[in-house]
Amino acid sequence: MKIALLGYGKMGKTIEEIAIQRGHEIVIKTSDEDGYDITLADVAIDFSVPKAAFFNIVNCLKHGVPVISGTTGWLDNYENAVNICMEENGAFIYASNFSLGVNIFFELNKQLAKMMSQLKQYNVTIEEIHHTQKLDAPSGTAITLAEGIISEHTAYSKWLLNESKEQVIPITAKRIDSVPGTHIIDYTSKTDSIQITHTAHNRQGFALGAIVAAEWILDKKGVYTMKDVLNIG
Repeated sequence: MKIALLGYGKMGKTIEEIAIQRGHEIVIKTSDEDGYDITLADVAIDFSVPKAAFFNIVNCLKHGVPVISGTTGWLDNYENAVNICMEENGAFIYASNFSLGVNIFFELNKQLAKMMSQLKQYNVTIEEIHHTQKLDAPSGTAITLAEGIISEHTAYSKWLLNESKEQVIPITAKRIDSVPGTHIIDYTSKTDSIQITHTAHNRQGFALGAIVAAEWILDKKGVYTMKDVLNIG
């Protein structure tokens, strides 16, 4: 499989390493919006920056190249990307986190929220911790976790960063050197706490999940999620 890496930072380099180990070829490596011929690739993996992500995704879809995107911070244009994918009969997966473990964690989070929805004495909070180079806060993963709780727990209607209000899930974002990513869901009452945590030890899990998604989407048409790739939920 010939892969275009759109965004060649630390994540792109890790994806390259694992892709080659799995027998794939990297035909494009770029951190720029221009200057590459996307038709050289069988599939594209976008881990760029928010201002470039939408351009990269549309460019792939317009040229019939399936695209996997893990870039966060551009989701105001997500529905536009979905519409373009459908118009072009393309293939597209966006995930706030491609880690196989995190996607299982997403489903565990929803199940716990459903179980806790009748227990009004518990208040839920989310904490996410990432490396200091991460540009957006809260993380896309934390937002997905919050949305998962809201979908199952009627006591909550939205989330806010570093702010606690009634019917709001507060998300705390911390930035610490060399932390790949930690997400903590905490339900606390006056008598006890229930906590679930996902801790990434390195970038390999995120990279592997993106490559697995790229392998899966080849020759498919439509808009998918990691739930489709992993057949979970």
